[in-house]
Amino acid sequence: MKAVFLTLACLAVAPAATAADLTVSVTDAGGKPVRDAVISFTPNGGAAIPPAQKSASYVMAQKGVQFTPFVLAVPVGATVSFPNQDRVNHHVYSFSPTQPFQLPLYGKGQTRNVTFTKPGTDALGCNIHDSMSAYIRIVATPFFATTDATGKVVLKGLPEGAGSLKVWQPLMDAPDHETGRSVTVGKSNAPQAFSVKVRQMMTMTGSY
Repeated sequence: MKAVFLTLACLAVAPAATAADLTVSVTDAGGKPVRDAVISFTPNGGAAIPPAQKSASYVMAQKGVQFTPFVLAVPVGATVSFPNQDRVNHHVYSFSPTQPFQLPLYGKGQTRNVTFTKPGTDALGCNIHDSMSAYIRIVATPFFATTDATGKVVLKGLPEGAGSLKVWQPLMDAPDHETGRSVTVGKSNAPQAFSVKVRQMMTMTGSY
């Protein structure tokens, strides 16, 4: 009986799993920040995606005859809505092997939805407007974020321990547009910096 009591007492005072934050920056070969890079961390033992994260709101809008955002990161199992906010009709599609789909012609104020069930990348287009393009990056981890104009993100609440840190960007000149490294997350983490080569693309708002 005493042994059982001692075991239960030890379990009661066992430390809770700790979590840490990790800052990641991405720059190009010239030292300029790279936006639209999806940063993900996968613990070596894997990590389940919480139902609340799968059911969160993810939107790839059509506005100004463009997709917005240019890159949208979502977890496996998430549903993305495709609202048409333009005055013209759009026909959204993807021929990517990760998850091909077609959203036939629909107009202003209408929305279509797609649930993404596999990790990978879907490149998007519009059958009516050839200049429209965007990407949905589907990740199999709950720990991810997309860089903004500063080229930086903070991954929050990472479990301590070893794992894989990856950077994906659709214009990156690398196999599968991705690079990465092994990292060990601890209570105090030095920022992780990546320098990548990114090709230019002209958009309606200027040079990318």
